[in-house]
Amino acid sequence: MKTIANGIILKGLDLTPSRENILIDDGEIIEISKDVKEGEIIDAENKIVSPKFLNAHTHIGDTIIKDEGDGLSIGEIVRPPNGIKHLALEAASDETLRSAMKESMWQMHDLGISHFMDYREGGLHGVKLLRKASEDIPIKPIILGRDGSFYGEDPNMHEVKVAVRKLLKHADGIGLSGFGEIETEVAELICRKCAEAGKISSIHVAESEGVQFDSMEKCGKTEPQRAYEAGFNQIVHMANPKNDDIENLALSNSSLTICPRSNGALNVGINPLKEILDKGEKPLIGTDNIMLNSPNMFRELEFTLKIMKAYSRSYISPKDIFKLATTNACHDDVNIPGLDKAYIEVGQKEEIFIANCKSNNPILSLINRTEIDDIVYISK
Repeated sequence: MKTIANGIILKGLDLTPSRENILIDDGEIIEISKDVKEGEIIDAENKIVSPKFLNAHTHIGDTIIKDEGDGLSIGEIVRPPNGIKHLALEAASDETLRSAMKESMWQMHDLGISHFMDYREGGLHGVKLLRKASEDIPIKPIILGRDGSFYGEDPNMHEVKVAVRKLLKHADGIGLSGFGEIETEVAELICRKCAEAGKISSIHVAESEGVQFDSMEKCGKTEPQRAYEAGFNQIVHMANPKNDDIENLALSNSSLTICPRSNGALNVGINPLKEILDKGEKPLIGTDNIMLNSPNMFRELEFTLKIMKAYSRSYISPKDIFKLATTNACHDDVNIPGLDKAYIEVGQKEEIFIANCKSNNPILSLINRTEIDDIVYISK
């Protein structure tokens, strides 16, 4: 039994700052009050007690090529199968990939991240490689696999079905590069099989304006519209919504994950986040490709808060930005099967980090001023 005492806790789904103590027994929060103090005492005076982060979209395999491809187009960098990222992954040994992924997972752990959702390249072997690499690291990987049989204008549907079945035995779901590489029939099959297995179906959509125009020319529909109709749990990016994409998000079963630093690095657009939040949506946020960005959620949140305020020319609450990486994932209407993310409340798991408080506004202190050396405690 232990007590985290004297700190400012970000309590509940709304992250309400409160000066209370937290009593924890066997990894579960059993009491939150001003007076409780039992067992080992962890002194959080002048510190902030926060729920850990979810990094909701990563590609940690490309840790092996950090900062390569600057100045190239998005297709030249990341589009399968011939983007420089995919060529590098194919050429890398298992040991090189395993070592690189471990490096990024430990970095995420040390930055207060408890879960990350990874689009894992390399088919079933790639899924198993990440699963094995994560075994001795106290972080939860949510691994979304993919297979080469999914691509192309005339896919062999028997091969697709076999690949999906095998992937879903080992992965937490399937993550697809985008509608530019796959046919609608493949997308619908994957969504259906993931739903039957209680696993995640995810896809990049509307990352660039060009893919939106291509989709509307080919199908008469935007990429988000096609994703909603297919039934994906998660859509990633939507930096370039068109028509009724934002309005229809609320009517769909899809949740949105944004990656603003990645969109900036690839000069493809900025999410209209203020409009999305005003619709009552609860987006998630991720750092995307390690080759483009460090997996540092503090950097992601600071960039997001400031660029979105500038883009919308409106105030956006820092708390709403912090929720993107913490408690938004804990709501029942965020349709991510098997996520199991905790927050600070009685009955929840201890999924907490403690950081130095560097201003009178605890959430802005975390977003604007926290460095890795400011984190003084990370729960196991």
